[in-house]
Amino acid sequence: MPGSVPASGEATWPKDVGIIAMEIYFPSQYVDQAELEQFDGVSAGKYTVGLGQARMGFCSDREDINSLCLTVVQRLMERNCLSYDSVGRLEVGTETIIDKSKSVKTVIMQLFEESGNTDVEGIDTTNACYGGTAALFNAVNWVESSSWDGRYAVVVAGDIAVYATGGARPTGGAGAVAMLVGPNAPLVFDRGLRGTHMQHAYDFYKPDMVSEYPVVDGKLSIECYLSALDRCYSVYRNKIHAQWQREGVEKRFSLEDFGYMVFHSPYCKLVQKSLARLMLNDFLSHPNPNTETGPFSGLEAFRQIKPEETYFDRDVEKAFMKASTQLFEDKTKASLLVSNQNGNMYTPSVYGCLASVLAQYTSEQLAGQRIGLFSYGSGFAATLYSLRVSQDSTPGSVLDKLLSSLCDLKARLDSRRKVSPAVFAENMKLREETHHLANYIPQGSVDELFPGTWYLSRVDEKHRREYAKRSLNDDLPLEAGRVNSTTTTEQHIPSPAKKMPRIPGTTGGPEAVAISNGDH
Repeated sequence: MPGSVPASGEATWPKDVGIIAMEIYFPSQYVDQAELEQFDGVSAGKYTVGLGQARMGFCSDREDINSLCLTVVQRLMERNCLSYDSVGRLEVGTETIIDKSKSVKTVIMQLFEESGNTDVEGIDTTNACYGGTAALFNAVNWVESSSWDGRYAVVVAGDIAVYATGGARPTGGAGAVAMLVGPNAPLVFDRGLRGTHMQHAYDFYKPDMVSEYPVVDGKLSIECYLSALDRCYSVYRNKIHAQWQREGVEKRFSLEDFGYMVFHSPYCKLVQKSLARLMLNDFLSHPNPNTETGPFSGLEAFRQIKPEETYFDRDVEKAFMKASTQLFEDKTKASLLVSNQNGNMYTPSVYGCLASVLAQYTSEQLAGQRIGLFSYGSGFAATLYSLRVSQDSTPGSVLDKLLSSLCDLKARLDSRRKVSPAVFAENMKLREETHHLANYIPQGSVDELFPGTWYLSRVDEKHRREYAKRSLNDDLPLEAGRVNSTTTTEQHIPSPAKKMPRIPGTTGGPEAVAISNGDH
């Protein structure tokens, strides 16, 4: 199978380590940003044009970080016909913390119970939106290390991004991405080509342990993001120049050398500005740029500027956004499908952008391309790195299978249910009041979730969370039953692909029932 180690290859260095398969999950409901502008009483275009956002996905109290990750991992495993004992590492990147001790990863391990596989390394990794990338790097490093035992690694990035009422609320979103990592992959990590920048700042943080809402310094956050992008790009270019020199290649690296460039996307307009920022870096670092013709024409007035003085310079921003218009169309615009339609997912954001690219291009268009990725997490931590796409674009190849698994992405986004801004606001208020409660039964509707979605069925008096799964078959009844005050166990409808692992209740006893929407 793709990614498996050859029988005679145990002593060899794994080849072409990278992403073999991907799965993305987002909520089944969204609010329209143009309608939200009217509801919030702001000027038309503030969210849709100023931020570049069209729709925002959100979760009711039926979904939490554990349910998002249970859903996306099970879909990854089932859609790729993988056995749970084929996974030797599973790591979660998230900043959605619902327990200060117990990891999301340990909750996901319930899916592995029937297989008997408990030999699975990895836990949770947290630093704002960067945790998914750190988890991914850890997985790649594990496969390329002496610790690797020949099995796959699974990386999960998931978050629920919510904000208090105000200007930041339309930059929310929710979702999860799961990635299968191993050798012989269609998306291969460029070895030694990571530009990282880490620095202390209070641009965005969550010091209130009883609130889902962050404290945000919007202006500082943009400055940190752009300064990290500058630093990471500089380090990346230096490393690839050194690599090329060792190989006898004499050329300057520029944005043109990326076939596609994707970014962590707090909102789409910042991504467009970020691509322009990379062009600014190319311009300033070039020893003798041609300002008469070509991409840098008409930019001679900006030759002597200092990057650290331009984060909020509207003249610089406007000039380089105009100069990079075609580059944006060719290399980045397609990556914003999920971001534009679902919002900021935090840790999965950059990987939702990667999935958007893979969903909209053919294997022939992608084969052999270098994809640049910029990952940023407030506080702050950032890396710019690259993936090389496999040259094999033939039908049935690992690249073809990866793209085929994502080809329904736009249709899935279009299949969601639109709700009014008033209903969205009610859901945010409900989450605000109940997300930390014990002895709580969620009020959100189960039958409005996508089929096959895991959901929170109950939080008991000791804050222990119990989950059930909506049927994969719309013609079958949902799991139904009742809950009492002391014990709950659940019976689940088996997946059509294989018998589904049992999710145990909080206490012993016979298998019984889950909570139906009609019981509350």
